[in-house]
Amino acid sequence: MLITVELNGKNVCAEVEADTLLIDFVRDHGCYSVKRGCETSNCGLCTVFLEDKPVLSCSVLAVRADGKKVTTLEGMQEEAEQFGAFIADQGAEQCGFCNPGFVMNALALFRENPEPGEEEIKEYLAGNLCRCSGYEGQLRGILAFLEWRKKEGRS
Repeated sequence: MLITVELNGKNVCAEVEADTLLIDFVRDHGCYSVKRGCETSNCGLCTVFLEDKPVLSCSVLAVRADGKKVTTLEGMQEEAEQFGAFIADQGAEQCGFCNPGFVMNALALFRENPEPGEEEIKEYLAGNLCRCSGYEGQLRGILAFLEWRKKEGRS
């Protein structure tokens, strides 16, 4: 089946099998920030934006993205770079395996609610499996980023 996807701003046409997952499609097209972690929709490592909404690409067939916009971390480098520095500053990037999915979900949160409270942040963190940091550094990084953004007038 031939599909056309706007992947990080570029049209990509490809032949896919009916059961091809979106995670495999984006990785086949060079988007290696999208990682396979659990394959059960529980870890958040495979998060991408489909039509600007976060989805778990291990649970979406590639054909569902036909004619739609898909954005991975590779397509959000500028936006992610500022935020990522705050996460690194808090030591929350230990092995780094979960960072791309975590950053994608945090950016989705900031788009949905530019000034989330701590409880809402924790709800977003709940969908991201991190085996080495315990989430406290990530929470501190988000809070520090939000405070910086408020001071800079960027909310």
